[in-house]
Amino acid sequence: MKFPDLPALLARRAHLPAGSTTLYRAAHTTETGGLFALDLAGDAAVLSLYADLSAEEEGALAAACGALPGVAGVYLKRRPVEARHAANVAREHLAPPAPVWGEARPEVTALEGGVPFLIRPGGDLSIGLFPDARPLRAWVRAQVPPGGRVLNTFAYTCGFGLSAALGGAGVVKNVDLSRKVLAWGQENYALSGLAAPDTDFLYGDVFEWLGRLRKRGDRFDLVVLDPPSFARGKAGVWRAERDYGRLAALAAQVTALGGRVLAVTNHAGLSPAAFERMVAAGLAGAGRRGQLLTRLGTGEDYPGAGHLKAGVWALD
Repeated sequence: MKFPDLPALLARRAHLPAGSTTLYRAAHTTETGGLFALDLAGDAAVLSLYADLSAEEEGALAAACGALPGVAGVYLKRRPVEARHAANVAREHLAPPAPVWGEARPEVTALEGGVPFLIRPGGDLSIGLFPDARPLRAWVRAQVPPGGRVLNTFAYTCGFGLSAALGGAGVVKNVDLSRKVLAWGQENYALSGLAAPDTDFLYGDVFEWLGRLRKRGDRFDLVVLDPPSFARGKAGVWRAERDYGRLAALAAQVTALGGRVLAVTNHAGLSPAAFERMVAAGLAGAGRRGQLLTRLGTGEDYPGAGHLKAGVWALD
């Protein structure tokens, strides 16, 4: 099997590490015929496969990735269409914890615009930060109201929350259903020398927390919504293409007058127009008038990508 010219693809991204970004996509699926994607995190490479390859082909591709300048180890992620359902029963097959080429890198500190993040290349299908959302985090850091209050829902390792704190927010609350990733987020805060009190990292169901915060009278100048496309919870099955409007309505109820909602989805099957209609309908259903201020997307290391949709709404 002939693989794309990886050194040439990497050369197109040379300005990113030169600008203090060492976590980025070195090859996107639009550049590899849909076969694979390659992310770099410091000296660790993360190879994501979207097609079935033989063991020999996997080994050859991993070796080609390992031959890139500065790569010490290559980790493999197998991403079949239904990986989200198989992850719990076939985790070690989909995301082997050891490198398939080179040296082990259990933890790497990688930079995004000079901001350090803790990355665990062999930990799971997700390694600690989604590089496609880099422009969104940059927007949060640049646009957060000085001294403002920010609510970061579905926080994962708190990339949006950290960006808000670095941008000068006065209060940032991160909400996630996993204590493990919230603790990981606290480690990210510590890397930037920021205080990370437990009271700013709220463990539990986002929908329950949104209701609790509304009843308490808590209001925020910026609410970040970055839910998974699909999830199972106590309240049943969440599907972004069906339920995003309900989430937007709940967010509107804790957004201050003149505040903003950053709504994000990576659901490839949801069109930008349909996504924006759902958000607008949810805001209106909560009795709030929302104006779409700006649309955001992926960085230049994701050429032709259309999976990520994001918009910022100002609420009256």
